[in-house]
Amino acid sequence: MLFGSFLFFTLFFLSAILIVAMFLYLYAIVTPYDDYKLIFQENNSAAAIGFGGAIVGLCIPLYSALVSSVSYVDFIIWATVAMIIQLLFALIITRVKSRFSFEKLINDGLVSAGILMAFLSISIGLLNAGSMSY
Repeated sequence: MLFGSFLFFTLFFLSAILIVAMFLYLYAIVTPYDDYKLIFQENNSAAAIGFGGAIVGLCIPLYSALVSSVSYVDFIIWATVAMIIQLLFALIITRVKSRFSFEKLINDGLVSAGILMAFLSISIGLLNAGSMSY
């Protein structure tokens, strides 16, 4: 019994980690700026804060999917929905062209824009998670 529980824990945990890893890859594709270059080469705090918020914004509904799912397949479906919602949000919010363009502000390293991006991502994640709790 205990061994079976540990196997299920491992399956769900590793699947969640895999989904986060896929998100890290896809997030960098949907944003119009090079997140990894900005963070690791240019020391851009705004990009790091925004990206960190996006990760937390994904993990909140992932947690909800983990505790609410009735099966492994159910978890994978809801985790995929969570990831798609977060990626769509990032795609839309970073592509809006205005004087408050996140693309420009993050590229310029404006920390307040990174903080706002992080909080928006977390907020979408909370709404995403709440919508899953049927």
